[in-house]
Amino acid sequence: MSLNHIRPWRNIYRRSSRQIMVGSVPVGGDAPISVQTMTNTLTTDVKATIAQVQAAAEAGADIVRISVPDEASSKALKEIVPEVSVPIVADIHFHYKRGIEAAEAGAACLRINPGNIGDEKRVKEVIKAARDHNCSIRIGVNAGSLEKHLLDKYGEPCPDAMVESGLDHIKILQDNDFHEFKISCKASDVFMAAAAYQQLAEATDAPIHLGITEAGGLVSGTIKSAIGLGNLLWMGIGDTIRVSLSADPVEEIKVGYEILKSLGLRHRGVNIISCPSCARQGFDVIKTVEALEQRLEHIKTPMSLSIIGCVVNGPGEALMTDVGFTGGGAGSGMVYLAGKQSHKMGNDQMIDHIVEQVEKKAAELDAVAALADAAE
Repeated sequence: MSLNHIRPWRNIYRRSSRQIMVGSVPVGGDAPISVQTMTNTLTTDVKATIAQVQAAAEAGADIVRISVPDEASSKALKEIVPEVSVPIVADIHFHYKRGIEAAEAGAACLRINPGNIGDEKRVKEVIKAARDHNCSIRIGVNAGSLEKHLLDKYGEPCPDAMVESGLDHIKILQDNDFHEFKISCKASDVFMAAAAYQQLAEATDAPIHLGITEAGGLVSGTIKSAIGLGNLLWMGIGDTIRVSLSADPVEEIKVGYEILKSLGLRHRGVNIISCPSCARQGFDVIKTVEALEQRLEHIKTPMSLSIIGCVVNGPGEALMTDVGFTGGGAGSGMVYLAGKQSHKMGNDQMIDHIVEQVEKKAAELDAVAALADAAE
């Protein structure tokens, strides 16, 4: 349940954009902000790539991108697409023919980089293939691969150069009466990316794909992405996101959802509110949260769980969560349900009991949602 109607300081007013389709997934307009990742297997290893796509989908990925660097990868894509449950974006660089092949292989979207896809004639051929095979296109501008004439003009990668590159490419698509496109302007520098995205958001109504490219490892990349993407999303900019980490693609999906959940823009799974723990804790908070994160990964229903070590903040946090546990004394704590004290539970049984309570609440919420859907 959203409380934004009584808490106006929580509202985020999203930028108005056109809506396009990436396969079965709407992007832009009033559609939910979609979460993407990219495989890091060899595309020609069909079995491994399918497995990675499906793992990402199970984690909540709405869209998955696959690199198509050569003709063998194009052929593999034709085998992969029918076996996966989410739309596939074909990542195309240098060889425009790969874009044509990917469209023919069933890709839902083609990601092309203005800095290396080739001249306008080649782009037109990719556009024709996209139109013929009902593909959308992502214009993927990257600070690390800008066109030479823009680097000569501006002297170095910068927001102005990135936006000019993107707008030039938008014009090519529009001049060819192609409008099923979204756009990104990524940089590894948070300030550069944020400035470019803000300019881009004012210059076009196209859906915007957000990302801080080459953000780094799991910890550093998560922080950079949370700062960069979080600020842009807070301003209402962004219709689909990818968190770029040197990590398992599933981790990208998890981080993406956590960023959106923290801003109230998407709700999926259990949002655990937990304290960092201190000498007041009545149980081992850190180990408990680690165990619960693993035990509750299968829950897709949006709900909240508070795990607080002591009574300083525990009761107050529990008032605002579906299920809560607050540490007490003598080896036990208090279980809260729907914000109210329910019963005491021993610390030795607490994890199993909390999992049981969360699963029960999720089933109740799912039943209510099913009845609401049936009534519409």
